Amino acid sequence: MPIVPSDKHPEACLSRTLIPAGEPSLTELKAGQTLRILDLEGNQAVDTLFFSAANPRERYDVQRTLRKQGQVYLSAGSVLWSNLGNPMLTITADTCGRHDTLGGACAQESNTVRYALDKRYMHSCRDNFLRASLHDGRLTKADISHNINFFMNVPVTAEGGLTFEDGISGAGKYVELLAHMDVIVLISNCPQLNNPCNGWNPTPAELLVWD
Repeated sequence: MPIVPSDKHPEACLSRTLIPAGEPSLTELKAGQTLRILDLEGNQAVDTLFFSAANPRERYDVQRTLRKQGQVYLSAGSVLWSNLGNPMLTITADTCGRHDTLGGACAQESNTVRYALDKRYMHSCRDNFLRASLHDGRLTKADISHNINFFMNVPVTAEGGLTFEDGISGAGKYVELLAHMDVIVLISNCPQLNNPCNGWNPTPAELLVWD
């Protein structure tokens, strides 16, 4: 996958937002703005969903996105499509190389099935999505669909299965997305402790926005 660095400088950004380890974030991006998701310490998974701010029922559609690009991973040049067939964002810069679209978000149920019954009540990305959505008021439980896992490494096996492996990101790596419409950006800075997607140690991430 291509490594494409950005020409944007942090000191010129419009805003910077720190997302603590394991916590959610909900923010808005205007059409024409660029969002950088920054992996501050490395090996951190950042679960992300996108919705149209004008009509939150319009949202990122993984099936349409993968079908149009013919790839199961996202990287520089990938266009994220909505369930209504509209381009939402394009990845314009990427120093990680690829991002997962298959692993989904950890939840109480998946933690129980994959790991152990006593993991059910551990913090999860689905809980984070719900926390941020309910505080905002525009999104509901029904709006939480299949997400992107930025920086996460989920290889497809020869048999067609999935495995969760150490991340391929590192401290200071980032992905940048150009918005083609006003979007709601819903993030869970993944709190998972039961597989190596976060290097067994969730860490902070940062969002930077440029006009």
